[in-house]
Amino acid sequence: MVCSLRTSPRIFFILFVCALWSGMPSRVSGQSGSPKPTATPVTRDAGLAAWQQVYSVLTHPRCINCHTATNYPEQGDDRHRHLFNVVRGPEGKGVPGLNCATCHQGANADRAGVPGAYNWHLAPLSMKWQDPEAKILSSAQVCQSLTDRTKNHNFDGPAILKHHQDEPLVLWAFQPGQRRDGSARSLPPLTHDEFVAATRTWVEAGTPCPQNP
Repeated sequence: MVCSLRTSPRIFFILFVCALWSGMPSRVSGQSGSPKPTATPVTRDAGLAAWQQVYSVLTHPRCINCHTATNYPEQGDDRHRHLFNVVRGPEGKGVPGLNCATCHQGANADRAGVPGAYNWHLAPLSMKWQDPEAKILSSAQVCQSLTDRTKNHNFDGPAILKHHQDEPLVLWAFQPGQRRDGSARSLPPLTHDEFVAATRTWVEAGTPCPQNP
């Protein structure tokens, strides 16, 4: 009994040291506990290169036909004036009797050759990407327009990215359905995933725009 009383403090000390040791950070080989390196910032040059990819989609007929500078939308790869004298209307959704939604439903009507997606409408004139003569604006001009928060519903870079990623009319451009003759409508030069990735790179670079029109 005397021996147990003399040795018990040693046992308590050993247990105390073990408890301290078990609470220390792991020093397993290859795991030093140092912070992970941060991602390399996207350069301006990389951002500008990504923007050119974005621009190639925005100025494709699937997009620019509804980003007009006129009182009407365009149709087809030749970007001719919309049939039936359809006009913009006060909210970009046509006028009574010729509302966009009269023909353009929530999905493509391939048997009739009528495209469709949720809330079909023209982009506001503040987001026009061509001039009144239907000449496509330069890369710099479109970029400046897209990033101008007084014109773009106050969208910052992340909001533009979300718009490109989730907006139903943007998604439609990559699944545009068939023409009346049954042939497929042409697609933008990038897939939707590639378009979103390019937009993300551009946004992470700070949404740089080309300097010259």
